[in-house]
Amino acid sequence: MGRDFFPPVPPAGKARPTPAGAAVAVVAVTLDVLAYLVPGPEGPGARITAPGVLLVCLALPPLLFRRRHPLAVLGAVLVVQLAVNLGLAVDPGTPMSNSYGGAVAVALYTVARYCDRRSVALGVVATAPVQIARYLHNDVPFLGMGITDVLVTPCLIAAVGLAVRQWKSQLDINRKLLADRAVTEERRRIARELHDIVAHHITTMYLMSGGARSTMDRDPDTAREALVTLEDSGRTALHEMRQLLGVLRSAEGPEETPSEPQPGVDGIERLVADSTAAGLPAELHVTGRPRPLPMTIGLTLYRIVQEALTNARKHAGPARATVRLAYLPDRVSVEVTDDGVGDGKTPGGSGGGGGIHAAGGGYGLLGMRERIALHDGSLQVGSRAEGGFAVTASVPLPVGTYEADTSEADTFETGTSETDTSETDRTAR
Repeated sequence: MGRDFFPPVPPAGKARPTPAGAAVAVVAVTLDVLAYLVPGPEGPGARITAPGVLLVCLALPPLLFRRRHPLAVLGAVLVVQLAVNLGLAVDPGTPMSNSYGGAVAVALYTVARYCDRRSVALGVVATAPVQIARYLHNDVPFLGMGITDVLVTPCLIAAVGLAVRQWKSQLDINRKLLADRAVTEERRRIARELHDIVAHHITTMYLMSGGARSTMDRDPDTAREALVTLEDSGRTALHEMRQLLGVLRSAEGPEETPSEPQPGVDGIERLVADSTAAGLPAELHVTGRPRPLPMTIGLTLYRIVQEALTNARKHAGPARATVRLAYLPDRVSVEVTDDGVGDGKTPGGSGGGGGIHAAGGGYGLLGMRERIALHDGSLQVGSRAEGGFAVTASVPLPVGTYEADTSEADTFETGTSETDTSETDRTAR
């Protein structure tokens, strides 16, 4: 079966009269009354009487329910219009109006908007004899205006109704597609957040619990510190998970309590400290003059550092990591490097590289790329010539984020680890 480009609209059968619909019906009947009171140049028409006005107005009640029963309303309106065209209420045989009929036009349009194709064709065909009746005892020749009334006008009205139906249907489809796309984007965002939170904190908890178990007998103090860090990491993971769940619940109603701010570049120092506590010594170097960043950019940089350190802890083996954060005049760059030998998953690079490349088919690298793409930034991941692995991201800043300080040296280069010692150099161990 072929595609039905004009499917019927089921909700129309249950529609109730609306103020706008009532206004359209009143306007249509008013035009018919005026056409009766002011005959056109084709002839004097029937005498103007009160019964004649009442007859024309009989089309109003059915029109109020045209969306609920389109075809039945068209039949009722055509009966009234036939009586008007034959002059039954005043001078039988003399048309009371020379106009097509506003009520007929509205009823036929409604049938084209809400009924199936057979009903539309039936409505157009049924309108023809009603309009022909106006020319039976009229001096106006049927050829010309008569053919226009009988053939062209109803077809145009039906065509307009079908076109509007198709347009509205396409609007509904587009609206649904946009809604589905928004849901998909939100799911992907939540998936990225969940992956970042779970991968980082669970890895930290796993390593800390293993370290505590191995040192519990010979170094109770170190084991106790590891357990405290493990507890704190678990509490943080639970808190961030609750934040995400709160966002999901807020779609059904307003949030009762305001959500806490998302992490930003200020939280990178905490990530470095957590990495050191979890067994991967890490350093943080900040170059340039730190400035407030847009929340979304700060969160992106935070998540990239979090993911890179997590993969380094999982795959780099015995290694050290360095995080370099550079504030440049027109962008912010972050680089995470490690000097590990890894687990051999990536030839020529560290296991950190193995971790990143292994994540390329999952959510790790994909999440990084999606976050950077949202800000038209760049992301580079790969093995370093001197050994180890590097993750480098650069995000351009919106115009007007801050005024650049021309005295600052722009020495941070993508993929390198050189910094200018004359700039701010803060190291967290």
